[in-house]
Amino acid sequence: MKEFLYYQHCRHFPMLLDLPDKCGGIDRSSDVFLLLVVKSAPNNYDRREILRRTWAEERQQNGVWIKRVFIVGTNGSGFERERLNKILDLERSHYKDILQWDFGDTFQNLTLKQVLFFEWMERNCPKARFLFNGDDDVFVNTNNVVKYLQSLEDNDGSKHLYTGYCMGGRTVIRAQSSKYFVPVKLYKPSQYPPYCSGGGFILSGYSALVIYNMSQSISLISIDDAYIGMCLAKAGLGFRSHKGFKAIGVHVPSVRIDAYDPCFHKELLVVHGFLPQKLYYMWHKVTDPNLKCFGNYK
Repeated sequence: MKEFLYYQHCRHFPMLLDLPDKCGGIDRSSDVFLLLVVKSAPNNYDRREILRRTWAEERQQNGVWIKRVFIVGTNGSGFERERLNKILDLERSHYKDILQWDFGDTFQNLTLKQVLFFEWMERNCPKARFLFNGDDDVFVNTNNVVKYLQSLEDNDGSKHLYTGYCMGGRTVIRAQSSKYFVPVKLYKPSQYPPYCSGGGFILSGYSALVIYNMSQSISLISIDDAYIGMCLAKAGLGFRSHKGFKAIGVHVPSVRIDAYDPCFHKELLVVHGFLPQKLYYMWHKVTDPNLKCFGNYK
């Protein structure tokens, strides 16, 4: 926290790996219907590989384009830092999906990572219709996400949308032993404005740029999802909670039932807390056209 407070006013960090043409240029960025923005740490290579082969695959779905970027900082020092950065550079060269800035990739800097991405989007991909924004340990049924977004008859991405597993009036944690600790010096109110869990949420392109604009006049705090809520609250915009988002996994009615039964997941949009092998399993099960589910799985 001391380090965060020391650097909290620094918002401009060198970009180590860029993708200026990711969305086909500013004018063609409207062709991107859903941009998957995944927060990842430099050493999470295995997670990124599984996501590329499952729900984060770049493709056309229901006639619209899904694109993908991983957003990362830096870790380690000396030879370790050099190796990690080389791996990321190789990934960027091969997959063209890595955005990296030269700041320490820590929990306290997730908000900084988020704001730097919105700045990149404003510059390179301002007309993307919608964004999924989340962690690299979530299961996302991107097929269901596209269907949901296409069902919004009054919103093509040019109007406000902020949805996920959303909460209101969360108390600010002052206990210094918690990783969620925020001192009064950093944020004075005792409660945050309403916000959606940062594990995975959806924004319209319009709302993403509103957040970036509001962030220019709001000091960074170390809780990234609460910060998103702060920016939208300043703009007078709220959230739309969606029952298809599960921030703490799926509840099953009995210990005798497999919590990873695909029938509990096939209608959902986002479930937090998946290791790579279970994510790989779940994606192939829920996308299997022969999957049969009987009984009540709600």
